[in-house]
Amino acid sequence: MTGPYLELRKITKLFAKVVANREVSLTIRAGEVVALLGENGAGKSTVMKILYGLYHADSGEILIDGAPRRIHSPKDAMKLGISMIQQHFSLVPAHTVTENIILGNVHGRIDWPVYHERVRALAAQYGFEVDPRALVRDLPVGVQQKVEILKALFQKAQLLIMDEPTAVLTPQEAVKLMDFVRQFAAAGHSVVFITHKLKEVMEVADRIIVMRNGEVHGDVARAATDERELSTLMIGRELPPLPAEAPATEGRELLRLEGVSVRDARGVRGLAEVSFTLHEGEILGVAGVSGNGQQELCEAICGFRPLAAGRISLDGQDLAPLGIRARIALGIGYVPADRQKDGLVMDMSLAENMMLKSSYDPKWKHWKLLDRSKVAGYTAGRIQAYSIKAPGPEAVVKELSGGNQQKLIVAREVDCGTRLIIFDQPTRGLDLGAIDYVHKAILGERAKGKGVLCISTELSEIFALSDRIAVLYKGVLQGIFRKSELTTEKIGLLMAGYAAPAQECAP
Repeated sequence: MTGPYLELRKITKLFAKVVANREVSLTIRAGEVVALLGENGAGKSTVMKILYGLYHADSGEILIDGAPRRIHSPKDAMKLGISMIQQHFSLVPAHTVTENIILGNVHGRIDWPVYHERVRALAAQYGFEVDPRALVRDLPVGVQQKVEILKALFQKAQLLIMDEPTAVLTPQEAVKLMDFVRQFAAAGHSVVFITHKLKEVMEVADRIIVMRNGEVHGDVARAATDERELSTLMIGRELPPLPAEAPATEGRELLRLEGVSVRDARGVRGLAEVSFTLHEGEILGVAGVSGNGQQELCEAICGFRPLAAGRISLDGQDLAPLGIRARIALGIGYVPADRQKDGLVMDMSLAENMMLKSSYDPKWKHWKLLDRSKVAGYTAGRIQAYSIKAPGPEAVVKELSGGNQQKLIVAREVDCGTRLIIFDQPTRGLDLGAIDYVHKAILGERAKGKGVLCISTELSEIFALSDRIAVLYKGVLQGIFRKSELTTEKIGLLMAGYAAPAQECAP
């Protein structure tokens, strides 16, 4: 084929008065893997959702094999051979793998043995180990993603759009996914790979399209670029390196967990006999695929979740008798994974959110009334110190971008956490500029002698920040290691449950 398989011409999309896409033009050829890069809010997911029929463009056109096409819905897109695998899977947990794959595509009386065999053969063709009769709710998240891919393959997809596909995978699962992408493209199909992981882009993409502020700012062949140039194209400036790693020093023991077990929201065991220590001036990274007990660990320390067994102490003081407010008063800060659900009240102002956890503190009172001018002044100082893009302290939080919302939470928790700060997925959904800022804030708190617990599914983040690394799998601590003791392959095996009995290394 001489011309492109698919072409977008001058796609423009506005949400109210906000321009999400401005005259975006790009091409995708048959047999090509195209990586779509950009900061949070750059417009890359929006333009792909227009291609998939989830949004409708205000202007512009879509051409397939040179012919204009109108895509009003995902059903139209799928008829044209376009499928999209989004970050949040669209599977029915109570149904089997086969039922999910044929759902909406097979009508009338169903010969189940025939379709089980078709699904098995399709999975085997791409090297997927999937039981067609297994219930989706019983499958690990990496296998669930394979089911989503098989759904697209069953519909004979010619173009596969994958939005942050490795976010929930172990390193080994990510390697297998890359192998599938190459195999799929080698068969003459096309893939659009939306990701913020530059290393993956350089591994799998044939061509890289960079978006910024709703516009295309770069379209380069992988062989003609590098990670440094791509990051500069993404954010419009070159990021300075992180501060040099501080020399390892053994600080005083700050936090101790002894045989801690808790149950999750459904009453199922979330943590099983977890034991470790954290010292002053230390960052302990906790790695693991999402949903393996990380949230339960955070909530147990902060007092949101009662212990089923074990003991947690801060500076030798047992935390069991203390409620959430008392633990805040002890100097524990917590940046939750879901900033909008658990970290902020979206309809409140920045100033109100900044004093949420310390509203009972006498420092905010003037006589018996709230001193709003003092709160506003404090918030204005944090806005400036953390480079938060906001009109002022009285701006409503929901009007801020995700990166600025995260900076606001970090600013508040750094001040609340005078002794210990827990960061759960501190850079999830953030662009490179915001990630760099949050990373430097975390390292800055370690330099002040605070204890930092950093929980992340991003291995690059874990290795960049941590002094020691713990790995959680199904609520069980697989071990605690120095960075020098771990490789990507080894930590991937630990995250998948292959490990020797848990052990803790000295700080």
